[in-house]
Amino acid sequence: MSWCIFHGEKIFDPKAMKPAIISGLLLLFIGNGIVIWVEQFLPSGMVAIMVSSSPLWFVLLDKPKWNENLSNKSTILGLLIGFGGVGLLFSEQISKAISSMSSTRDMFATGILVIGSMAWAGGSLYSKYKSSGNSATVNTTWQMLAAGIAFIPGSLLTGEFRDLHMKTIPIDAWLSVLYLIIFGSIVGYSAYVWLLKVQPATKVSTYAYVNPVVAVLLGIFFAKESISQMQIIGLVVILASVLLINLNQYKKAPKQARAGA
Repeated sequence: MSWCIFHGEKIFDPKAMKPAIISGLLLLFIGNGIVIWVEQFLPSGMVAIMVSSSPLWFVLLDKPKWNENLSNKSTILGLLIGFGGVGLLFSEQISKAISSMSSTRDMFATGILVIGSMAWAGGSLYSKYKSSGNSATVNTTWQMLAAGIAFIPGSLLTGEFRDLHMKTIPIDAWLSVLYLIIFGSIVGYSAYVWLLKVQPATKVSTYAYVNPVVAVLLGIFFAKESISQMQIIGLVVILASVLLINLNQYKKAPKQARAGA
């Protein structure tokens, strides 16, 4: 918000604030909030595969683009293959997770993750079609601010502030939070909101397939983690799926260039 004010952008515009606040609550409060909650109980592999279903919801919920998306075989095939690739990437973790899931709470958490994926896709599409004005930065500001405020009552009711002791938080945790603020929120999330505005929603939704690839590669290069043959196959399948989803755009580019010439 300080950046927007510094650059003279109009912040307090009700027409711009309302859709940004609604999409922020869907994306960050409900979508991300559910992931944060279920991560306490479910293995990360299970959460990752459920979150990766969001591109499928993009297609199903994007009513204005039904004719275009549902008739595009490469897009549909790419989405399905990509979801399968994520399954291969986390196959070992998923098999362990399924065998360890027994409580009603775990089953409920898995089911509610579907709602989280739907909320993320729905909030993304709402932001794309309903946001007014030209500034993605202003939209991002109100989205994150609305979600942040929405989380406060829950924190108070669960007594999280009472159990928070600032002096006991290690420096690594503060650095992690700083990293998420800069690269996760200001850079990453702002780029996501901007991309929703300028690119097709199905194309932007492939982030859900690419994120696990980036996570695995970072683990290999920086945390010295090992990678199995099945994970390598999953990486290749995911990258192939992203190529398929964007195949139609690649075909259009030369035609548009020739038409322009």
